[in-house]
Amino acid sequence: MFVVTVDFSVHAADAAAFLEEMTRNARTSVATEPGCRRFDVCMEPENPTQIFLYEVYDDRPAFDTHLASTHFQEFDSKTAAWIAAKSVRILSLVP
Repeated sequence: MFVVTVDFSVHAADAAAFLEEMTRNARTSVATEPGCRRFDVCMEPENPTQIFLYEVYDDRPAFDTHLASTHFQEFDSKTAAWIAAKSVRILSLVP
């Protein structure tokens, strides 16, 4: 399995809107992308500007399909200015 984790720091004024858009993106990914097995959106309880994603895909091509999807492209362009920092890690799930 292909695992992606992302740490976001978002601007405080945009945190609620970012979380709404992110959860919509996650739900749509799981519902419409056959290769997307899991897409968890997590937030620090005391600091809603810190968002963490845990995504699991069948393989790299399934993740590439996600990146090319219309819903991801719309999410990415809509939220780009709301993000102060972003860190992505690519991992393999250990069986």
